[in-house]
Amino acid sequence: MGGLKEDLAYDPPCHPRACAIQSCLTKNSYQEEKCQSQINALYECCNAFYQAQGEDAKTPSCPKPSLLKLRMKQRGQN
Repeated sequence: MGGLKEDLAYDPPCHPRACAIQSCLTKNSYQEEKCQSQINALYECCNAFYQAQGEDAKTPSCPKPSLLKLRMKQRGQN
């Protein structure tokens, strides 16, 4: 996982951050609470992706914009 600019430029966008979540979950016996910083980082990247590309843009690494907004609100990231 690199910086935000690098992860946005990756193909597909934000993929390194999604992979970081998977690695963290595997390493921590799928205890999501131990991977919060990686999840927050993915949501940060996805939010920047949609702001730059528009809400009709797609990347397999990110939830749909409406779900992303809900998740970020639930996490206090908005």
